[in-house]
Amino acid sequence: MKKPGLLLSLVPVLFLIVLLMVGVFIFGDELTGGPSQIAIFASAVLTCLIGLYGLKVPWRTFEEKVGENLGNTSSAIIILLSIGALTATWMLSGIVPTMIYYGLKLIHPKIFIVLAFLLCALVSLLAGSSWTTVGTIGVALFGAGTFIGIPSGWLAGAIISGAYLGDKVSPLSDTTNLSASIAGVNLYTHVRYTLLTTLPALVICLAVYGIVGFVVPVTSEVEIGRQMAVLQETFHISGWYLLVPVLTILMIFKKVPPMVTLFLSALAGGILAFFAQPQIIDQIVGADVTGWRRFFGSLMQMMSTNVDITTSDPLITRLASTHGMGGMINTVWIIIAVMLFGGCLSACGMVETITGAILSRVRRQGGLVTATVLSCVFCNLTLSDQFMAILLPGNMFRSAYRRFGLAPEVLSRTLEDSGTVSSVLVPWNTCAVVQSSVLGVATMAYFPFAIFCFITPLIAIAYAAFNIKIHKLPQNETAQ
Repeated sequence: MKKPGLLLSLVPVLFLIVLLMVGVFIFGDELTGGPSQIAIFASAVLTCLIGLYGLKVPWRTFEEKVGENLGNTSSAIIILLSIGALTATWMLSGIVPTMIYYGLKLIHPKIFIVLAFLLCALVSLLAGSSWTTVGTIGVALFGAGTFIGIPSGWLAGAIISGAYLGDKVSPLSDTTNLSASIAGVNLYTHVRYTLLTTLPALVICLAVYGIVGFVVPVTSEVEIGRQMAVLQETFHISGWYLLVPVLTILMIFKKVPPMVTLFLSALAGGILAFFAQPQIIDQIVGADVTGWRRFFGSLMQMMSTNVDITTSDPLITRLASTHGMGGMINTVWIIIAVMLFGGCLSACGMVETITGAILSRVRRQGGLVTATVLSCVFCNLTLSDQFMAILLPGNMFRSAYRRFGLAPEVLSRTLEDSGTVSSVLVPWNTCAVVQSSVLGVATMAYFPFAIFCFITPLIAIAYAAFNIKIHKLPQNETAQ
C-alpha cells in the first residue's frame, strides 16, 4: 500500500465539493433529499478506485474502515429516529402548541425582540429542531414583529439565534447527538460541557436584544389574536401537558440512557394525544375507528410517518404537520453516506495526510481548536450541509485531540460551536436556504443580527487560546 500525497488526497474532496456546488445550483434546498447523498456515494466510489488501483489498498481494508465508521454512529442513528417520533407526538398531543400559546401571551412591544429570542430558544430546546422552531413559532413571531414595525433583519436574527441556541444544546437535537457520537462522548457530558460556551453567548444576546427592543421604534400593539384563536380551535391547550417535558428533564438529570428517555417521552406524548386531543386523532385514523385499533393505529402513525392536520390557518396547518421517524430518513441517509466516504478516505490514508498537513502548522491547543472551527466553517461553505460540517472534521480531528491530551468533549463542543451554528450564515448552505425562504429575509440581511451564530465560534477560540475550561485527558490515557 502506497501513502497518498496531499494533492491526491484532496482529489475526492474537491470532486465532492464540485458535485455539491452543482447540486445546490440545480436543487437548492432540496439538495439533502437525495442528490447530496448520491454525490457523496459517487465521491466514495472515486476514492475506492484511487485506492484500489492507484494506492493498491486491499478491498478488505475499505470494508473494515467503513464498518468501523458506521458502528461509531449506530447509536446516533437510533437516537435520531427516536427524536423523530418524539417531536411528532409532542406536537400532536398539544405540548408544543401549549408552550407556543402561553409564550405568545407574554409578548410586549418593548421586549418583543428579546422574548422572540428566548421563546425560540425554549421551543428549540424542547423540540430539538431549529428548522421546526423557525417554521412554526418563528413565522408567527416574525409576522407579529413586522406588524408592530420591528426591522426584519433584527427580527430574523433574534429568531434564528434562539432557534440555533436550543438546537445546539438540546439533548433532542440531531446535531447535539451527532457531535457527541462522532467524538465518542456521553450525551449528557457533552450537553453540560457545551453550556460553558453557550451561556456567555446567551448573556451577550440577551443584553443586545434587550437594549435594541427599547431603541427600535414600534408602530402599534401586537395583534396575533387570530392565530391564537385557531391554535385553540385546533388543539386543547392546558398547562398540565407540560408535565411530560418536566418528566423528560427529570429523566435527563437522572442520566437515563438517551434512547430510553426519548422513546418513553415520545410514547408519553402519543398517549397524551389520544386522551387530550380526540379531534386530532379523528383526523389521523378517522372518526369511525374505535377501541384498541384507534389507540394503536394513531400511536403508530404519529410516531412513524407523516401526519397532516387541516386547520383554517396556513401557519397552524404547517405547525401541526409532523413526520415521525420517517422524517429522519434523509438525515440517516446522509450519515451513512458520509460515513462511507470518510471510511474510504481513511482506508486510503487520505484523512491522515490531510490532517497531518493541517496539524503540521498547529503548535498549541488554541491552534487545534481554531483549526477545527475553521474546518467546520469551510465545510459549511463548500459542502453546504450542516451534518457534513460536523461529521468530516469530527472524523479528521478525533485522534489529534487525543494526541494533544484533550478530552473528547472538547472536540464535540467545538464541532457544535462552529459546525452547527455557522451553517445558517452561509447563503448557499441548506440551512440558510430554508430559513431565509421561510422567513422571507435574505441571509445577508439577517447575518449581522444573528448574534449567537457568529459569536459562539469566537468564544470557542478564545476559551482554547486562554485555556478556559479546557478538559484534559487523564495522565494514563494521554501517555497511551
